[in-house]
Formats: sequence, structure tokens, C-alpha cells
Amino acid sequence: PGVTERHSMQRLNISHVTEYRFAAPVSLQPHRLLLHPRESHHIRIESSVIDIFPAYVMQWKRDVLDNSVAVVRFSEMTERLLITSNVDIQHYDDNPFDFLIDDYAVNHPFAYASEEQADLTPFRQPVYPADQSLVQGWLDRLGLVRPIQTFTLLDQMNRAICSQFRYQMREEPGVQTPAFTLASKSGSCRDFAALFIEACRHLGLASRFVSGYLNTPLNDGCNGSTHAWAEVYLPGAGWKGFDPTSGEVTGNRHIATAVARHPEAVPPVAGSYLGPPNLSPILNVAVRVSGLLG
Repeated sequence: PGVTERHSMQRLNISHVTEYRFAAPVSLQPHRLLLHPRESHHIRIESSVIDIFPAYVMQWKRDVLDNSVAVVRFSEMTERLLITSNVDIQHYDDNPFDFLIDDYAVNHPFAYASEEQADLTPFRQPVYPADQSLVQGWLDRLGLVRPIQTFTLLDQMNRAICSQFRYQMREEPGVQTPAFTLASKSGSCRDFAALFIEACRHLGLASRFVSGYLNTPLNDGCNGSTHAWAEVYLPGAGWKGFDPTSGEVTGNRHIATAVARHPEAVPPVAGSYLGPPNLSPILNVAVRVSGLLG
């Protein structure tokens, strides 16, 4: 008879509050929200509630990569935009090293199977073509000897970014180019993910950007943050996550909300407004990931 493998499970609440305050009334244009976790073998959503001020109409849809997107439209002028998301999930334990790579892809370099090439091509094309020589120079300085096991290659690149670069929280939107990150030796999680992805694509490996949450429990069991990392497509294993901010393979602490080919395509909240010139809104964001009983 077959054996059913049981995994331990924790229930989590993710609270994400985004507030913009304006010095004068503005007209809010449609906003795009990516706050809904991507369900998988290890993550199941129990409930999801989004509250927004001012009055709004919201439409849910799935984009081309199956991200869950809420499009919000407004009809009145306002000096404040408040978006509150509360999601309860079941998060099952996941051994991040419990996977097997197909024999032909165990060592790098390798060529993806012909039947997968067309689907993977967009994720192998560089986003920053002007930076390729600098990315190659960084890879050369790592001293990786070829051929090399594919996972070892990715693991060493992941750890190198974590150890060689200084983490710096950046609140301004956008992503640094790999050239800027390499020159400054610093960046945010999304900047490190962009460099890792570009290095993977330079080596012919399909990779994509991931936006989501990081569960960082403290003694009180309540803490968290928005976060970004990368995924690489490994034949036989599928899309596997690598977090160059911490140098680890993604696991139970990572909760993905969206994936994208381009690092700037999936911010949690995106939109614009019409108002007086030189108006700079004040932004406040609060994220909390806490355990639930039961």
C-alpha cells in the first residue's frame, strides 16, 4: 500500500497596510494590487479581505503568469489613500532541498529540452543587455570552475551576493541596474534579486523575479516584511527559489505573491494620481506576519 506523507502546518495572518497622504486633494487613477499570495503545494489561502479608502470599485483578474491581480478604480477626489489587506493562510513545512534535477541538467552548462525552450525563452533574455560585460566580470571573479554542478553554481552565486554586498533598505520605487549594484556593492532585496537573475540569464538559465513576504518570527511570534527574491527553472525540479539577500534557498519563511520576467513589473501597490504640480505624497507601509491558533 502507498504511504501518505504528512507535513506539519502553521496558520499565518498577513497584514499589509499602505497609506498615502497628499497635501491637497488629488484624483486617483486606477491602481493595481498584488497582495494575494500565490497558492501552491505548500500555501493555501483560508480568507482574504481588502479594505480601501476612499470609495472604490475593485475587479479581480489573473495575469499572463497567473498572478492574482486586483484592479481598483476611484471616483472621488481625496487627500488620503489607505489600502489594508488581511490574508489568512495555511503554510505547510517545505524542505527546500527535497528535489531532484533531471540527469541532463545536473551539471552546467546544459541545454534545456527542446519542448521547453519556447516557454523559457523570455526568462533567458537579459533585461539589462548593456550590463552583460560587467555581469560576466563578476562571474569570472567568483572563480567558478566549469563544468560545475548546476545547484552548486546557483548556491555559490546566491551566497556570494549575500556576503559581498551590503544590504540597504530603499523606499524609493524601481530597481537598481546590475551595473549600479556591482559598482556600489550595496542594494535592497529587489536589487540583489535583479543581479542574481541577470547572472543566471547570462549563463543561459531561465530565471524570474518574485515579490512577496518574508516571515521573520520574533519572540512574540509577530513580524514580517515585504521581500523579493529569484526563481530558477531546473528541469525535473521546476521553479526553485534563491534569496540572495540571505544567501539561502527559499523555504518556509518565504510567501510569494507574484512572479515576473522583469524585476520592476510586480510591486505590491502600483498606480498614479492627478493633482497640483510638485506634490509629494507621504508614504507609510506596515507589514505584519503573525501566527494563528488552530
